[in-house]
Amino acid sequence: MNALFWWLLVAFLLFSIGAFGVLARRNVILVVMSLELMLNAVNLALVATANFRAGAEGAGVLFALFIIVIAAAEVAIGLAIVIANYRNRRTVQVDTYDELKG
Repeated sequence: MNALFWWLLVAFLLFSIGAFGVLARRNVILVVMSLELMLNAVNLALVATANFRAGAEGAGVLFALFIIVIAAAEVAIGLAIVIANYRNRRTVQVDTYDELKG
């Protein structure tokens, strides 16, 4: 097996751990951290694939930088929503966020 397989296997394992964290956790902060882990797994897969593919110099890194920018915006907006909800309800548990209007 080539080295790309092992990098993609690590990315798959990281993505699986992140997906389990999103589905199993009730704390919003941990859910956001799991989402970030999933995005980093995608970054790893993109960079590894671009490095082992001929003719795609810099493409994986470019896509990874784009995903990092999107992830930073997602964290900023997500944490702003969490802080606003914490001020109203005094909890960061996901199951209490059933109504976001008002």
